[in-house]
Amino acid sequence: RCYVQADAAEYRSSAAEFLAILAEAPAVHGHFTKTWCEDSRFFHPDNGARIEGMRLRLDELKLDEPMHSIMLTALMEAADRVDSTTGLQMAYLKQWAKRALKPLELRLPQLLFGQGSVTRLDAAEAALRAGPVELAYLDPPYNQHSYIGNYHVWESLVLWDQPEVYGIACKRSDVRERKSDYNSKRRIHQAMSALLSALDARTLLVSFNNEGFISEDEMLELLRPHGEVALTRFEYKRYVGAQIGQHNLKGKRVGKVTHLRNRELLFAVAPKLDQAQQALQAAEQSMP
Repeated sequence: RCYVQADAAEYRSSAAEFLAILAEAPAVHGHFTKTWCEDSRFFHPDNGARIEGMRLRLDELKLDEPMHSIMLTALMEAADRVDSTTGLQMAYLKQWAKRALKPLELRLPQLLFGQGSVTRLDAAEAALRAGPVELAYLDPPYNQHSYIGNYHVWESLVLWDQPEVYGIACKRSDVRERKSDYNSKRRIHQAMSALLSALDARTLLVSFNNEGFISEDEMLELLRPHGEVALTRFEYKRYVGAQIGQHNLKGKRVGKVTHLRNRELLFAVAPKLDQAQQALQAAEQSMP
């Protein structure tokens, strides 16, 4: 809602005013601070209490959408700048990261001009409801690691439901239950095929990864019935945790670092091959 639905022309000025109100909220040491700053160490308790106070104040403001989501995004991004992880929330650092000791600072999200609409549905259902579109972009989970498991603290910050948690990382208990078919090696091919069949898109972009349950050749086989396919590959460093290696609770390394780089795959599908290639070129130009 913040980045797609909200029009900067309509909301940027008033969002700045509400952001100033939110920044003045008193710190509160409650469930959020205890769970994710003391029982686990994703944020320093000083920042955790500020996050908690602002989140409570946000509910008190009872803002309409998309303003509520703009404020929530600002708070989430501020928290992300002072967390103590290597990027994902599957674990936290044993010692506080330098940024975790900096004071929390709210910033206005970079709202975009223009109107849009958002929804949160099963991908195949969303595709059916969308009807014919010019462009569809798919970025499904690659393997057994679910997005909610990787970013469970953000899920709890948004829902603000004080969930039951488990493990050293204090993950939400429903992380174990809310699995996507894309997290299953056995079901991912069928899920992807059903989504592609539900889509009516003139051009299709699909982002995937060489560590995914669908190989490059298998993805090409899935996509070819829907048009001409072009492909480009990008090499990236793996996330910091993978580069460090696996360690047990005593800090002893228990696993080997197998590789340091990932290959990101971007597929384009269009009625003609030159159209697919043009879509890839446009996508590459937009990347940092």
